[in-house]
Amino acid sequence: MGSFLGFFFLFTFVLFPLRSHLHPDQFAAWLTNILPVGFKGFIAMIHYWTFTAFYVLAELWGNIILSVLFWGFANEVTKVTEAKRFYGLIGIGCNFSGVAAGQIAILLSPTSYNPLIPFGRDAWEQTLMMSTTAVLISGALIVVIFRWLNRNVIAKEESIEKAKISEPEKPREKLSMRQNIAYLAQSRYLISIALVVVSYNIVINLTEVIWKAQVKELYPNTSDYFTYMSQISTITGFIATLTALFVSGNALRKCGWTFTAMITPAVLLATSIGFFAFMLFKDPLGTFVSILGTTPLAMAVLFGSAQNCLSRASKYTLFDATKELAFIPLDRESKLKGKAVIDGVVSRMGKSGGSVVYQGLLIFFGTLAATTPYIAGLLLVTISAWIFAVKSLGRRFTALVSHNESLHIAKGEETVAVEEPLPEEAVTAVDSDPSPLTT
Repeated sequence: MGSFLGFFFLFTFVLFPLRSHLHPDQFAAWLTNILPVGFKGFIAMIHYWTFTAFYVLAELWGNIILSVLFWGFANEVTKVTEAKRFYGLIGIGCNFSGVAAGQIAILLSPTSYNPLIPFGRDAWEQTLMMSTTAVLISGALIVVIFRWLNRNVIAKEESIEKAKISEPEKPREKLSMRQNIAYLAQSRYLISIALVVVSYNIVINLTEVIWKAQVKELYPNTSDYFTYMSQISTITGFIATLTALFVSGNALRKCGWTFTAMITPAVLLATSIGFFAFMLFKDPLGTFVSILGTTPLAMAVLFGSAQNCLSRASKYTLFDATKELAFIPLDRESKLKGKAVIDGVVSRMGKSGGSVVYQGLLIFFGTLAATTPYIAGLLLVTISAWIFAVKSLGRRFTALVSHNESLHIAKGEETVAVEEPLPEEAVTAVDSDPSPLTT
């Protein structure tokens, strides 16, 4: 938390105000003259390195702080039976924060320069600096709340649990990231979770890049673009909140883990087909669009926005809940090591993989529009692999929960209910898995 907040503070009050002195303009111009047109994105990344660093840290913030730290903390203090009840409520809080963030961003986005604000040379600079200041304040509150929970709640519960346990706790072995990855490769269960996470990040990156390019073309003004994206965050939060209230918890309890986990790739498949179909065939549809009094670009942005809102709302509720639930039946060591690698490394590999695909296609084709058919084809292949991984993981999850239940029954402990009938092949898969997770 300190590293992230320290960089955001440095960017807000040092790097951004001094960006004109820090960006290598001449070096970027030299690269532009000697490299092909397809390298323009790579050149811009180097040229505006302060913005690149901010984007990278902002992306990692959601991944490290929310996925690894927050959900890791939730998994440590929650049982499977409790998760089915409370993860939906946690999802509601997470999703409502999207609504609040979108409206706060709009509130902090003045349409004109305000001389009463003591920083910024124009309206956009004031918007950015106020927004990042709000992030710093929120980050400080997170630190305070988490510290209070550990000192006043968790510490007391741990002392009570330790008093009940007569055997001394074994010290945990600390492994490097390379050793953690090797540990993950030994378990087909963790590999299935990794495939699901990689597939999601590839798909969301492939669709998001083209959609944002369309939005930027429709709203070339930076403040208008920022306001539109803030509205998208608000709408996404509302949809996700409704999904968390009425869909995710009921789906997990009544339909089981596999069905619930399958909803996210199904939503992405349906919305992506609509979006890319309109992108690829927008010229034939131009006459019909003109009758509606709009333009093909506006319709493309509309379809892309619907795809983005629905897919992210599904991800924030159904995808995250099922993914985190898949970690719970594992032992503590497997949770920590597997989650650190999957959420900290594998997920970024998926999104980076999508970016590498774009960079390669741009080098060959030069423009984003020319790459669209190839992106659409790759998208269908990735979603198909995602669905296959969900089915495989669902069988293993059910078998592992059933295995834990049988152990609890043998020891006379509290049982964990299985939400689906246990298929025979799932039992065979777990029994034949040589990984340390099931031995």
